[in-house]
Amino acid sequence: MEINWLAVFVASLSSFVIGAVWFGPKTFYPIWMKGRGIQSGQLDSNQNKPVILFGGTIIGVLIQTLTLALIINSLQHAGTDIGISDGAGIGFALGVGIGMFASLSHRVFGGDSLKVWIIETANDAINLTVAGAIIAFFN
Repeated sequence: MEINWLAVFVASLSSFVIGAVWFGPKTFYPIWMKGRGIQSGQLDSNQNKPVILFGGTIIGVLIQTLTLALIINSLQHAGTDIGISDGAGIGFALGVGIGMFASLSHRVFGGDSLKVWIIETANDAINLTVAGAIIAFFN
């Protein structure tokens, strides 16, 4: 079973771009910051560590898309015909069914608002949906 590394790279890049728009200053970033209790709209010096923030994001996105590629490839290897919409459906199911709801209890018990949870995890679900479509397209 071969991993299409170009598909993983393009899917990861798309997730990074979608996340940049999603958390942009004209989209959800101000709402998200306010929901986290940060009134100034800016991270303080303890929170603003670009190498950790962007490095962690890149690594996380790569692991997510690689895992999605492994799942889609495994299904295809088993003889399942997976088109673009199927790949998107797999990404959506994993993003919502596992990604979003795996963290819900942690967030609720941790005191985070549901608004923050929705903003963060909906982005993950959208990213995985698009990534699934891209991976299926390249395969």
